[in-house]
Amino acid sequence: MIVSIILSFESSADETSVAVVKDGNKILSNEIATQIKSHQRFGGIVPEVASRHHIERVTILVDEALADANITYADIDAIAVTYGPGLVGSLLIGVTAAKTIAWAHNIPLVPTSHLAGHIMAARFVKPIEYPALALLVSGGHTELVYLPREGAFEVLGETRDDAAGESYDKVGRVMGIAYPAGKTIDELAHQGKDTFNFPRAMENDGTYEFSFSGLKSAFINTYHNAQQRDEVLNKENLAASFQAAVVDVLVNKTAQALDHYPVKQLLLGGGVAANQGLRTALANLLANYDTEFIPVPLKLAGDNAAMIGAAGEIFYRKGRRGTYDLNADPSLEFEEY
Repeated sequence: MIVSIILSFESSADETSVAVVKDGNKILSNEIATQIKSHQRFGGIVPEVASRHHIERVTILVDEALADANITYADIDAIAVTYGPGLVGSLLIGVTAAKTIAWAHNIPLVPTSHLAGHIMAARFVKPIEYPALALLVSGGHTELVYLPREGAFEVLGETRDDAAGESYDKVGRVMGIAYPAGKTIDELAHQGKDTFNFPRAMENDGTYEFSFSGLKSAFINTYHNAQQRDEVLNKENLAASFQAAVVDVLVNKTAQALDHYPVKQLLLGGGVAANQGLRTALANLLANYDTEFIPVPLKLAGDNAAMIGAAGEIFYRKGRRGTYDLNADPSLEFEEY
């Protein structure tokens, strides 16, 4: 079997990351520079600030990734880089760094989708068996994706407005919870009960589409109306009610897809994949199906370069190559390689 060493870059949002991945399923190094503290006071990512941080950290992380993996450029078979989707300024830093190293050391360049990376992080748990179904839930994306074979991604449905993770952050801002709010709301939810019965939009509309804008608005209206009456609402119950509405829709849509697409595995990826309420609900759902549940490891749920190495290794084997005029594509959708 041919062994491949992939140097990978991820800079689509507010995490700068460089990793070295062997054979698409073994992490030799995975360096991550977070920017959370820089963006917390704004309640979300500021694109210009994110880009500046990427510039400051990317070359340092390359050196650290190579040192931790105990390799040199001569050992690298390919360079995988996120070129979309994401913030254009942030993407350009990673793309430029990857192209520069690829040119300087004559190493093949492999353009890689950020979305595919989130899903392929499951390879670090165990080999993916096809056909498979993936639920991708993050700050910018909520999608159900069918994987008929390796390298093929068929989007069954996606959010029509806010992504699930984005809704968590917006609700958290109203509640006075620091960005990113997902983990705190999840913790509060486990201490409360679903007493507010927030709407479950599009739950039984016969499609695999999602919508969380109405839920977000219902939550904000409930919270502000209580403030106007000088009424203090129970934060634990608020969090539990909000999370129940999100999880119910995600699980029910996934169940509908499993009924129509018999698959061997259900993969869960994206930042919201770290949500314990969602993980538990999906695990309970899978008890009714002959389908294996593979959530990505908690430490790899957020943005990181190791996941890009996992996806990039597949695309490298399939002959995907980028040229030195590769550009960022902030609106990139799934492609088949």
